[in-house]
Amino acid sequence: MTSATAPPHAATEPPVPSPTAGAPRWSRPALPVILALAAGLYCWNLSGAGLNSFYSAAVLSGTESWKAWFFGSLDAGNFLTVDKPPFALMVMSLSCRLFGYGTWQMMLPLIGSALATIWILHASVRRVWGHGAAAVAALVLALTPITVAINRDNNPDTLLVFLMVAGAALGLRAVRDGRLPPLLGSAVCFGLAFNTKMLQGYIALPAVFLVYVYATDLGWTKRVRNLALAAVALAVSSFWWAAAVSLVPASERPYIGGSTDGSAWDLITGYNGLGRILGGDGNMGGGGGGGGGGFSGAAGIGRMFNDVLGGQISWLLPFAGIALVGGLVLCGRAPRTDLTRAALVLWGGWTVLHYLTFALAEGTMHPYYTTALAPGVAALCGGGGVMLLRAFRTDRRWAWVLPLALGVTGGWAIVLLRRASGWNPWLWPTIALVTALAIAGLLVSRSGRRVRLLAVSTAAAVVAAVAGPAAYAWSVPSGSGGGMGSGMGGTNPTAGPSTGGGMGGPGVGGGRGGFPGGAGGEAPGGQPGAGQDGPGTAGGGPAEAGGTPPDGTPPDGAPPGGTPSENGTGTENGTGTGERPDGTGGFAGDGPGGGGMGGTGSGELTAYLTKHQDGAKWLLAVSGSQSAAQLILSSGQPVISMWGWSGSDNAMTLARLKELVEKGELHYVQVGGEGMGGGSGTASEVTQWVQEHGTAVEAGAYGGTSESTSAVYRLDPADVN
Repeated sequence: MTSATAPPHAATEPPVPSPTAGAPRWSRPALPVILALAAGLYCWNLSGAGLNSFYSAAVLSGTESWKAWFFGSLDAGNFLTVDKPPFALMVMSLSCRLFGYGTWQMMLPLIGSALATIWILHASVRRVWGHGAAAVAALVLALTPITVAINRDNNPDTLLVFLMVAGAALGLRAVRDGRLPPLLGSAVCFGLAFNTKMLQGYIALPAVFLVYVYATDLGWTKRVRNLALAAVALAVSSFWWAAAVSLVPASERPYIGGSTDGSAWDLITGYNGLGRILGGDGNMGGGGGGGGGGFSGAAGIGRMFNDVLGGQISWLLPFAGIALVGGLVLCGRAPRTDLTRAALVLWGGWTVLHYLTFALAEGTMHPYYTTALAPGVAALCGGGGVMLLRAFRTDRRWAWVLPLALGVTGGWAIVLLRRASGWNPWLWPTIALVTALAIAGLLVSRSGRRVRLLAVSTAAAVVAAVAGPAAYAWSVPSGSGGGMGSGMGGTNPTAGPSTGGGMGGPGVGGGRGGFPGGAGGEAPGGQPGAGQDGPGTAGGGPAEAGGTPPDGTPPDGAPPGGTPSENGTGTENGTGTGERPDGTGGFAGDGPGGGGMGGTGSGELTAYLTKHQDGAKWLLAVSGSQSAAQLILSSGQPVISMWGWSGSDNAMTLARLKELVEKGELHYVQVGGEGMGGGSGTASEVTQWVQEHGTAVEAGAYGGTSESTSAVYRLDPADVN
């Protein structure tokens, strides 16, 4: 916006390039360089990183059974699904079917999605604000710490963000072009996002709808028609899986994990719906001590800036907020169809909606959910930042806004870095100095024809703004965080050093006791729990069948879900270790609390069960999905999770158990140990019947001890009568 009060020299100096200006020479290599940087962060030492064993087991099952692939079953026998819709698992399983099962094969489509997200955001921002804004947006997104952490993991959030960004970009294109196909494409993308993580895929949808209704140049008749068609596309792409599941009789499909009645519709409205916002429905409550508060701090408007989440996502939130407000003011009385204002409303709405949802959620709130904030923040920093820079150069009234935004950004970076006491202590003084010099250079550049000083100062400001996030981001592939970034495993990945006490941070395990042949766990609050062979290990969760070896390098051919170990002992970071029957090691177990939950079978247990399986469809039935996933990965055989991920699934009933035993499909059941599941007395009923009718297997036969808190029972058809 040019003002009559602009300084006299403003008209004679080259202006900041506009979006319609020709591409500067530096812009051609900028995006490839940023993509190469992102690829390095996402891929470096990837084979040494522990993935989420829960999803790793489901992907493995999807490569062994097309039915498991369609339903998203945890086990190839199709007893229980994971607690999410299966789209991300489908993509990973197809990659593994094509290239073989392994870490790289599983992560290939996710890393490709992450890089595509950067490319799409860059293109969308460039069309509105130009090459400089696009480069800044792409760089900010690539270096967001929590985004780097989750893009190296097999949780579904990477694919979720890709689909939502694609949907938002297509929605903005529909506003600009007035054509129907981009709008339909946007609806399909959000529908697929729904089938990746259900209602979280809809968070940004109101912003897209608002922008289209307000800013498109079409008449109301065409607008309503196009929106009606888009609503149909959204409904079909969102609910095709749930509808297909409901058409299959309950007796012929797996129990839908996370639901209370085994249906996909209940999963949508409950556990993965309002339960995430209000708590309950398997989400452990929230606020100050339940699932939500334990993982990411207490729910509240300032949650994104607390000790747990601050270093993951909040570095540039203040700048993005100032840029959003400033940009909207600068748009002034622009026409209703102004694309710049439409883009600000779209990406600003994206940011505000995600911020409020994550900040106020009372249900389960993992830090890595906040990766969905990053595209909005990045777009506002790039586009809004360029608008502030133009106003800074052309209007005296705005000369203070950009320096203030940069000063607040530098000050907040210093606060975040000083929270990490002793971690790279040189970094915050460096950021303070570069920020001060950049602001001074910008102010001096206004006093004459100092275009080169303006360019240098702007570049220095960008470097100072991304230095802190970049350091946190690099800690993930390098393992230099010394805390969250190096010891979280695949279930709750985070970046940088440990600065908060959120559930799942170092020293706060989530185990609920051990498993035969494993070691102890920890209670959700971080207190040691009594495991099979003693208390939990120092500083973490239970010892698991798997973990990261001291040098961080897995043996050749190690499947994902964690990295193998050789010694079968617990580790300080809570991932634990174990051995496979073939002696190559077990696989890391990752539960809601970080390092692992519950424990898993040792090599001796797996070998014993395999030897005495006697044609059964399932190797073993265990209390929870964490232990089941571990055994699936270590044995390659289907294992039943009776009570699901959170322990609230009613998947196993006494009648169902008797049916499986009578058919010879299940011989072994583990009771005790995790101490979870079944809610309404079902678990107690099943446990009592197993203990009364089954034959206890001597602990010494599979490497257990007499002090074990859980036991394995053998059941045969004759035991049912």
